Amino acid sequence: MKKAVVAALLFGSMVCNTGVLLAEGPTKEAAVEQEIKLLRQDLRAEKKKIVAANMQLTEAEAVKFWPVYDAYTLETTKLNDTLQGLVEEYAKNYDRMTDEKIKSLTKRTLEMDEAVTKLRMKYVPLFTKAVSAKKAARFMQIDRRLGLLMNVQVASAIPLVQP
Repeated sequence: MKKAVVAALLFGSMVCNTGVLLAEGPTKEAAVEQEIKLLRQDLRAEKKKIVAANMQLTEAEAVKFWPVYDAYTLETTKLNDTLQGLVEEYAKNYDRMTDEKIKSLTKRTLEMDEAVTKLRMKYVPLFTKAVSAKKAARFMQIDRRLGLLMNVQVASAIPLVQP
């Protein structure tokens, strides 16, 4: 378990750089987008290492598990692209947020939460076919914990809406 905590802290520390999302100035936009892209690639690689270290898969299980994991990660990446777009939209409009804009962002953010839940529900049976139900549940726990950690880090870098 100590391994998981250390890995999660490493993962979380990598996410701390998300404050760059709110950088100002048009000349920084391309640099910010590139930094986000690289950070997300690093996070995906670190996440896979954390999952591998904590799943305790046999060789036979690994052969079945990793293709499902890769497909899941691909779909998760698409959702994270949408989330990144929402965060960037919020950052660009933060100083001039209208009621209509914030209503739209709130609705789309909640739809994102729902999409993540639906994706997990879609993949539970697929992971359960690849490995035992207990190991599938273990993966979902690890995935959820890492997701929550990332969400806390991202949320801490984003200022609250001003009344």
